[in-house]
Amino acid sequence: MHMSPNISSDLHLVTRALDEITNQSRLCHRPESSRVYKEHSIEHFTGIGRATALRLAELGAKVYALSLVQAELDSLHAENPAIVTLCVDLQDWEATREAVKKVTPIHLLVNIAVVFKWSPILKTSLADVNASLDVNVKGVLNVSQVVASDLITRGEKGNIVNMSSIGGQKPMIQTGIYSACKAAVDSFTRSMALELSSKGIRVNAVCPTLVTDTFSGQVMAPNRKNTETGAGNELLMARTPQGKFPCRNDVVNAVVYLLSDYSDLVNGHLLPVDGGFLCS
Repeated sequence: MHMSPNISSDLHLVTRALDEITNQSRLCHRPESSRVYKEHSIEHFTGIGRATALRLAELGAKVYALSLVQAELDSLHAENPAIVTLCVDLQDWEATREAVKKVTPIHLLVNIAVVFKWSPILKTSLADVNASLDVNVKGVLNVSQVVASDLITRGEKGNIVNMSSIGGQKPMIQTGIYSACKAAVDSFTRSMALELSSKGIRVNAVCPTLVTDTFSGQVMAPNRKNTETGAGNELLMARTPQGKFPCRNDVVNAVVYLLSDYSDLVNGHLLPVDGGFLCS
């Protein structure tokens, strides 16, 4: 796992939810319906991915974790032995497709994998561009194609949630390629919703701001200057009406809501988890 200046991870999650969910997981179904779709979650180990995997497993999902980094898989499996781990590189298009095909049908897909690096526009390298596009954009398209195509062939409904960022709508200094990738994810989300809705597949995105209890949150602590950009993150806090940043659970709650039956008529939506930042 790369730490600084890259915030990246190779942990991706594929989860299958059980057909029956207990009453304690009310967010996963409407009171009148005890059935939820199976779920697939592709995630990046920023902390959000791990937290999502553990929450979904707790709610009754069968979770498959895909990662290039065996240590991440071992750690996740140790915390919840019910989570199945598979060693896969999301940048390998064909290997990823084959891995996902082996666990279909997947009725709920969460794309959370991400590569992030502080980089001024004039110093962004081709390697940085390719890595960012491979994971942040192509990865979303690749896995979504496999999952959605399989569901359509089976004549079954599904649900996709993409992890985006406020950066896709309000870029910040030295996040050019990352923000561009997230803008692409936003556009993909809406295009997918338009094309797949008639097939019974909903598509939405979650757009968090800085998340406090992840590595990025530690790097970008609101009360100190960022060592990469030299910018004081108190400026971001000052533009956040609620006066606080979300934690991982806040983001996971948004993901679970979009996966649940409670959001049946929510489609093509970019859901901010930002304390009102995008309103400011």
